[in-house]
Amino acid sequence: MASVEEAHLAAGHGASAVGLVGEMPSGPGVIGAKAAAAIAREAPPGLETFLLTSGECAADIASELAICPVTAVQIVRHIDPKEYPALIEAAPQVRRVQVIHIEDEGALVLAARYTPYVDAFLLDSGRTSGPVPQFGGTGATHDWAISARFVAQTALPVYLAGGLKSANVYDAITQVRPFGVDLCTGVRTNDQLDEEKLKSFMEEVRRAAEDLSAKTFGRVYVAIPA
Repeated sequence: MASVEEAHLAAGHGASAVGLVGEMPSGPGVIGAKAAAAIAREAPPGLETFLLTSGECAADIASELAICPVTAVQIVRHIDPKEYPALIEAAPQVRRVQVIHIEDEGALVLAARYTPYVDAFLLDSGRTSGPVPQFGGTGATHDWAISARFVAQTALPVYLAGGLKSANVYDAITQVRPFGVDLCTGVRTNDQLDEEKLKSFMEEVRRAAEDLSAKTFGRVYVAIPA
């Protein structure tokens, strides 16, 4: 979210959470921890707030969380799991969501590596290699078959991200069966939250949830970053 108004708009259409993008090496929607803090403080009651961080160590991530009073931190790098105990000690009240970038089947082994330390996973379409890594906001999908396998092998909640929009979110949900979905570019026009795109997206999410409700699939949580 880029503003308090956008956070309220998203919540009004049924979003369960909003994402606030801290400093990133690339990608859209960066607002920084201080601006994120202002939005988090004014978020509607009951709306989860996620700080997206590209921090590489517990100290850096904890320093952002000290500024920004969010309910969850979304860690977009595949950080060393050894950093987690210090992060948990520094911010025990903040839910930890580890992003896994689905570049190939190698992503599947990361579930066991992070499970002891995190509350949830988020599967995205970033590219972790190259001179400038991409940790989100690519607008690209990835191999949902791999994502479905990831969901099946972990007991933790899993959010699905990566190129989601109203035209494909129904198929994404019914194929992957995530706990929730996360999107950015799919509901924005000219860097602004587009209410019509948001309404269409939420309609498709509800349709998927209703069609799967008899198959042990409950509420679909929707997180919308900036």
